[in-house]
Amino acid sequence: MRTHQGLAFRTAYLLSGNAADAEEAAQDAFVKAYRALGRFRRGAELRPWLLRIVANEARNRRRSAGRRERLALRAAAESRPGDAVPSPEAALLTRESQERLLAAVEHLSDDHRDAVVCRYLLDLSEAETAAALGVRRGTVKSRLSRALEQLRGELEA
Repeated sequence: MRTHQGLAFRTAYLLSGNAADAEEAAQDAFVKAYRALGRFRRGAELRPWLLRIVANEARNRRRSAGRRERLALRAAAESRPGDAVPSPEAALLTRESQERLLAAVEHLSDDHRDAVVCRYLLDLSEAETAAALGVRRGTVKSRLSRALEQLRGELEA
């Protein structure tokens, strides 16, 4: 649990858009995963299996609550050791760009947004994204292609 709790929370947060819902979804997912360990296929990877449970819990919470809150990315805001401190102007432009991107991602359909979140914001591979979302790898590729096309169009406008 400790190994995957950070990733589980980030996944749930990006899919639900709400920290409280994300915490509950991650906790519920760990409980469900523990109860389902007997059905876990030997030799299969644990991470995609667990993320699929987390993603389903987060999606269920988002649907049942009917919320459409903004997604928040912390990764871009984190400063890395050795990075120069950006000027206030550069920081403002970066923040504005992030907000535009998040607003555009928010306008995507649930399927497309989930694929973008898993693949690019959580940095999962295509195979891991497919496993987490419970779809085929080709479906992930087509959803990403359509989502990126829509994002380009919206951001260029």
